[in-house]
Amino acid sequence: MKVLAAMSGGVDSAVAAARAVEAGHEVVGVHLALSRMPGTLRTGSRGCCTIEDSMDAQRAANIIGIPYYVWDFSERFKLDVVDDFIAEYTAGRTPNPCMRCNERIKFAALLEKALALGFDAVATGHYATIVTDSNGNNELHRAAAWAKDQSYVLGVLTAEQLAHSMFPLGATPSKAEVRAEAAERGFSVANKPDSHDICFIPDGDTRGWLAERVGAEQGAVLDRNGEVIGKHEGAHAFTVGQRKGISVGFPTNDGKPRFVLEVRPKTNEVIVGPREALDIAEIAGTKFTWAGLAPENPEVAFDCEVQIRAHADPVPAVAQVVSTTATTGVEGTLELKITPNNPLNGVAPGQTAVVYVGTRVLGQCTIDRTVSALPLELQPVAAQSA
Repeated sequence: MKVLAAMSGGVDSAVAAARAVEAGHEVVGVHLALSRMPGTLRTGSRGCCTIEDSMDAQRAANIIGIPYYVWDFSERFKLDVVDDFIAEYTAGRTPNPCMRCNERIKFAALLEKALALGFDAVATGHYATIVTDSNGNNELHRAAAWAKDQSYVLGVLTAEQLAHSMFPLGATPSKAEVRAEAAERGFSVANKPDSHDICFIPDGDTRGWLAERVGAEQGAVLDRNGEVIGKHEGAHAFTVGQRKGISVGFPTNDGKPRFVLEVRPKTNEVIVGPREALDIAEIAGTKFTWAGLAPENPEVAFDCEVQIRAHADPVPAVAQVVSTTATTGVEGTLELKITPNNPLNGVAPGQTAVVYVGTRVLGQCTIDRTVSALPLELQPVAAQSA
């Protein structure tokens, strides 16, 4: 096949491109320039897609012996990832920019351009596997190395996108093996640290970054009874489940720490309470997709596992597609409702819930609403009025 290898400048994508060549494919390397901001330089493992990364990708492509290009996707990245991130936080939600980047940039904009140029597939260094069933349907599965498994962030892929995706590292037992292979190939990135944090906030100061773009206005910190117990410098700086950074003037009666239970951007209020108030009995989202063939009868409840963060453990649950009429009053809209066997803790609207059946990624949804595991009379005031 004619394959476009997305080369981030890291060790994984470099080895993935090399393996694609050895598998007999015609491979072209491409690095995505996602930021036009000056000074986007990599510091250790912070940030990615920087000037240094593009140079590292170029050196790896030269060793592999494949053509290499840099494509400017910065405008699309700003609109679909950065602006979305700001809008979601402004709305009091907790976005996942890596998920949006995979959904809208790497496997939408990039894949669309690749197919238009005559490529058959896009190869990346993600740790995940694609399995074809007996009927020729593609399924997305976890990687062999569960410690490095990245199927969660690929949960947004559709059947059409899976048909044009390649993950050459999926069957690799460990990251150590990938690094050893990179060293044998002479790649300078063999021992390069993995990137972490949000790529467009390389210093890790999300609160400061948001304050510069949406402003910071002082507001009230409320307890579950609606009583003002403190002040904050901007609701956008908080997310559900957060413990640090909450300024409260006096301690709790039981001496236990407080956690953010809800963010109200319209009134610029932050609701806090005990950890147990974060327990969630149900999550649901209207923006759901299936990673490959959809369940035959998704309106019938089925057993599964749900994962709500990239590095969280999957938990047993029951899922089904239901009408939103009963829950939101909106007719004609469907949502994927997921009920964990045991309450989830610290789940926020805006997060992504990925549904698994065994090792297979069945689908995902962006969480629109949550239902507290606490009895109604014990719920935070905000939850009762929602």
